[in-house]
Amino acid sequence: MSETPADSVVRTVRTYIDAHRAAFLEDLAEWLRIPSVSAQPEHADDVRRSAEWLAAKLKETGFPVTEVWPTAGAPAVFAEWPSSDPDAPTVLVYGHHDVQPAAVADGWHTDPFEPVIREGRMYARGAADDKGQVFFHTLGVRAHLAATGAEAPAVHLKLIVEGEEESGSPNFRALVEREARRLAADVVIVSDTGMWSETTPTVCTGMRGVADCEIDLHGPDQDIHSGAFGGAVPNPATVAARLVAALHDADERVTIPGFYDNIAELTDEERALIAELPFDESEWLRTAKSHAAAGEKGYSTLERVWARPTAEVNGIGGGYQGPGGKTIVPASAHLKLSFRLVSGQDPYEVEAAVRDWVAARVPDGIRHSIVFGAPTRPCLTPLDHPALQSVVRAMGRAFGEKVRFTREGGSGPAADLQDVLGAPVLFLGISVPSDGWHSPNEKVELDLLLKGVETAAYLWGDLAASHGRPA
Repeated sequence: MSETPADSVVRTVRTYIDAHRAAFLEDLAEWLRIPSVSAQPEHADDVRRSAEWLAAKLKETGFPVTEVWPTAGAPAVFAEWPSSDPDAPTVLVYGHHDVQPAAVADGWHTDPFEPVIREGRMYARGAADDKGQVFFHTLGVRAHLAATGAEAPAVHLKLIVEGEEESGSPNFRALVEREARRLAADVVIVSDTGMWSETTPTVCTGMRGVADCEIDLHGPDQDIHSGAFGGAVPNPATVAARLVAALHDADERVTIPGFYDNIAELTDEERALIAELPFDESEWLRTAKSHAAAGEKGYSTLERVWARPTAEVNGIGGGYQGPGGKTIVPASAHLKLSFRLVSGQDPYEVEAAVRDWVAARVPDGIRHSIVFGAPTRPCLTPLDHPALQSVVRAMGRAFGEKVRFTREGGSGPAADLQDVLGAPVLFLGISVPSDGWHSPNEKVELDLLLKGVETAAYLWGDLAASHGRPA
């Protein structure tokens, strides 16, 4: 049987990747040796050096435009490679080049900033989160060009690689707003995510947003005697406990009025796709170090974590905490709350609802204040979005397996790109849970890393050929 054009593309891509594998891994190891820890001021120069290294490597890859963009904190890297087709869609790839702190004393078996390859895995801080997943795009675009015989990608390809994601991306939204014209895209690809497992390739379709706050409650001007005054003045610790107790009803639904307004409910298809995943709740509980699952009635554990909004008490305190008794009415009490949000929820509307809810429940004689942190919006890509289907086809071609769907329960800066640029956000990641993000002995599976390269090599042509400019 003669070789089809599709078979020829696969053969060319894989041959190219095999021929350049060693050099690719050597370059990645060189980048990983730079301790770009954004959270530690003593590594500020290293974060800057990491950005400069990446910009130079992207130039070497073939990107005609590579720039280091300053921010109020750590620098980001921007790169652009226009397609020869002026009508091609524009794709923006997001990742980050900063990493979590790491030291041998934390439990690493080797120096976290001296990459080691053992049994098909590369161990180093940032190997998976996120330098490895950013870097696979360099070889991916070259393999794409080798397969097409072109001198430029099939899409207008841009990269934005920030330097503060591990510190909460405090300056990222301002950067996106400042550079919105140059970052403009039809589709955003986030390569800072993972798959279900080594044997179950998956595509993430969304992330929850988050709003968090601190509530201070003040009663008497100082701690006072509970025998002389208790039962006759309002107690801020009691008010804090009542607020926490009122946060959920018997079915673990959040009681704040309007909290569930406009949320994107799970469809029957989405619930069926989540149910397809080989989820072992007992294993999940062991990972969570929890003794039971709990949450909103009527939803599975994965549905609760990925697709339902939540309210969590992150901290509660007030009054005497030392040994023995101290019979007082405390002067103050404190709460820390966070709300994970799903598509359809606006963080600022949730903030206003929380403020109104608290104000209605604080009695006379208790003064209170609420301070919210910077919110993150949720993002969700519909299953039938044509660009998502391109990602699924490209990954399926690389892995030779059915690609399933997940969501992320956490939050990230991807939603800022969606919000400011007005483009759908898609996720392309190859990391697996055992990679140990933020933990000692972080690693990346080299076979999966190269599958990421292969997926990227197929993706740009699929997006260009199948969708033109996505809606």
